[in-house]
Amino acid sequence: MLKKIFFLFALSATCHSGYSQSYSQDSAWIRDNYYKIERTITMRDGARLFTSIYLPKDTTTQHPILLTRTPYSCAPYGEGKWRNFYDRYYRYYLREGYIMVTQDVRGRWMSEGQFADVRPFIKEKKAGDIDEASDTYDAIDWLVKNLPFNNGRVGVFGISYPGFYSTMAAACGHPALKAVSPQAPVTDWFQGDDFHHNGAFFAMDGWSFYSSFGKPRPQPTMTGPSGFDFHSDDNYQYYLSTGALKNIMKLTGDSITFWKDLYAHPNRDEWWKTRDARTALFNIRPAILVVGGLFDAEDCFGAWNVYKAIKKQSPETSARLVMGPWFHGQWAGSDGTHLGNIEFGSNTSFWYQNSIEIPFFNYYLKGKGEAPPTQGANIFFSGENKWRSFPVWPAAEAVQQTLYFQPEGGLSWEKPVRAGSGGDAYSEYTSDPAHPVPYTEDVHFGRTREYMTDDQRFAARRPDVLVFQTGPLTDDLTIGGPVTADLKVSISTTDADFVVKLIDVFPDDFRYDPAQIAGPRTTTHPYPMGGYQMLVRGDIMRGRFRNSFEAPAPFKPGKVETVRYTLPDVAHTFKKGHRLMIQVQSSWFPLADRNPQQFVNIYTCDDKDFRKSVIRVYHDEGHASGIILPVLK
Repeated sequence: MLKKIFFLFALSATCHSGYSQSYSQDSAWIRDNYYKIERTITMRDGARLFTSIYLPKDTTTQHPILLTRTPYSCAPYGEGKWRNFYDRYYRYYLREGYIMVTQDVRGRWMSEGQFADVRPFIKEKKAGDIDEASDTYDAIDWLVKNLPFNNGRVGVFGISYPGFYSTMAAACGHPALKAVSPQAPVTDWFQGDDFHHNGAFFAMDGWSFYSSFGKPRPQPTMTGPSGFDFHSDDNYQYYLSTGALKNIMKLTGDSITFWKDLYAHPNRDEWWKTRDARTALFNIRPAILVVGGLFDAEDCFGAWNVYKAIKKQSPETSARLVMGPWFHGQWAGSDGTHLGNIEFGSNTSFWYQNSIEIPFFNYYLKGKGEAPPTQGANIFFSGENKWRSFPVWPAAEAVQQTLYFQPEGGLSWEKPVRAGSGGDAYSEYTSDPAHPVPYTEDVHFGRTREYMTDDQRFAARRPDVLVFQTGPLTDDLTIGGPVTADLKVSISTTDADFVVKLIDVFPDDFRYDPAQIAGPRTTTHPYPMGGYQMLVRGDIMRGRFRNSFEAPAPFKPGKVETVRYTLPDVAHTFKKGHRLMIQVQSSWFPLADRNPQQFVNIYTCDDKDFRKSVIRVYHDEGHASGIILPVLK
């Protein structure tokens, strides 16, 4: 699981040789102008949290504080050992004189207390109650009262799990907290982030992460947990041979608490609902900058939905959204020019860092520069490779239009007509759990980040994947906002999953112009892009949750039912001459676990419980399947 193997300030980046000299200069400058201290800060219940602090030596002015709270360690430990700020854009914060603070959250690494994953927010706290918001309040209170030459203004930011702690910080209510940037924030681990998408379990990411991260840490430590030896280079074969989810449980032993919790709560019950970070987003006081990636495999859902929750639940809050064409955390790296085979035409990460994030914190924490907009969204549209600005997101001008599936694999804005003499029209495939559809054609073990824009031709060639597409577009088609899959289906069993993929099909003669290839890379493109089927957005729905995530229900074999669900927002332009394609399938392996296609408890069922299912997707006048797109004129 990519997001979990780097610390916030050590996220690997592509560093060009031309930068090495300036990095060396920055490293020397930082050492000459900063010093490091380490402190334990006492929380209201007595737990002491380990905190690493980098302070400017300049005593002629007062300095703002920029805090990150993390479960991934604020290493290196020791006041003589420093983070490599110099090879990241964070070095500019040090040039601006920020006090940089990182804290191990409660129960992780060198901090005391008991760790809890996505600890629930307590709205009405009583004496002795603690949560991540209260821990943030107590940390900020200590920092502003004890750090020399601070200006009394604090900002908080973090990517991924530290993004969750940033969201909780926004709800802490401390008057010194002026600006917060939750970036790819973990938000709802049942509905759309990391471990579940619409109830379907992302076992590969979950197990590769929790097999190490989830190990208990009874006492504060500087040593991280050991990983699990999978003895495999092929994730598809490994998870297929491991079999039912109960077999993965046997591999964990009895020590990984959260893994057992996942299995114990197969539906979106109160346990999950209290762990939805959006429950904290009322009456938010600091300015907010939510950041995420269009192609973030881990927490794309979180970024869109934290912003939307703030707009709905705290409408007076200054809240902005930035979504670029990035994988998880790519905006914090040095190269935002491309993802996999898809080019973006410029270094989008560099633009974001210098045009959005640094000016945001400079204004609210230093009073420097012009006031940024208090509302609005800066969204990068892939396909046309342009940034667009909106007063609010989703864009008010988006028009909901349905593209209907047609017989013979067509797509049309017009509903299909009933076929034959009163008979239903449908497309059919057999979903076989013994031969699930892979999420990518490559053989590898670690889940790739590039699958979010991968070529889907491998899937289109399978008999258990339905393909619907338009003819070549006569004009550009721009869509911006959430996409809704609206399927009319019947199955031969009592449960099934549904994967819908929105795809941009490039012309057969397409080649990237060398001018579109940004950065110090070759100007020739090694991958054959003619006919490329770019995944723009895909997501899965566990069919049993089609009516309710709280109360799953079986299908009645052969009965036509509606499976309707929302995919994360899209910002993409299908260029003139391209085609728009929809693929429908019932497995996405091993990205998502296999559905046994029977209405049984998937977390406890046996290998013998898996069944083939005949899936029919209807496209006639009375049962018109389609995809609802937010079209921007």
